[in-house]
Amino acid sequence: MIRLAALALLLCATAAQAAECRKETYDGNAYTLCEVSPAKEQLRLFLWDSDDLLYGHFGSVDRALRQQGKQLGFAMNAGMYHEDRAPVGHYIEQGEQQRGVISTAGPGNFGLLPNGILCLRKGRADVFETNAYLDQNPQCYGATQSGPMLVIDGALHPRFLPDSTSRYIRNGVGTSADGKRAVFAISDNTVTFHEFGRLFRDHLKLPNALYLDGNVSRIRAPDLGRDDPGFTPLGPIIGVVEDAK
Repeated sequence: MIRLAALALLLCATAAQAAECRKETYDGNAYTLCEVSPAKEQLRLFLWDSDDLLYGHFGSVDRALRQQGKQLGFAMNAGMYHEDRAPVGHYIEQGEQQRGVISTAGPGNFGLLPNGILCLRKGRADVFETNAYLDQNPQCYGATQSGPMLVIDGALHPRFLPDSTSRYIRNGVGTSADGKRAVFAISDNTVTFHEFGRLFRDHLKLPNALYLDGNVSRIRAPDLGRDDPGFTPLGPIIGVVEDAK
């Protein structure tokens, strides 16, 4: 009985450290949400492996981690990329900067300023508007830039229109002011930027949120038995690294 009780406590502790994924509906739209506690879980970015080969898929990341006695838990595509899958904007992986910050306007969603950067630091994760990131110069072990910002200090992006007709499957991330809560979301039906931004601001109560991508959006949510397939490889991937079971 003592061994069984100890095992139960161990399993509970392990479960408490895993990203919690759930389905929610807000304002008539369906979403899959995965909430991560950066103080308890290891969030990492993945693009190229040690042989400079593109990961491209969640399964490739998981196989590489299992060779190290780890496994991939929750995961999501993590920012816009060029045709060769190189990141469009700022990118840091495992402390190594692979691309500098892009602060100028440009075509497409990425250049719809203000855009922003997700910064991973020890024990916390923060979404910064790009100019705020440059001003504060946080020391990130991982960072990915995308755009547009969805929520900036509690306000929706000024270019979002309530009556927009541009609807896509979209994914993004929002963080709390103390950096202790990061919520990754993907819409299960097409949504506008305005609807997606309000999910983070009004429903999840997060002061800053960043659009990661749309149309190619994918998620791995083991809690829900979901692991989105796709023949086309992704660029940057973000995920939680867990001990292999």
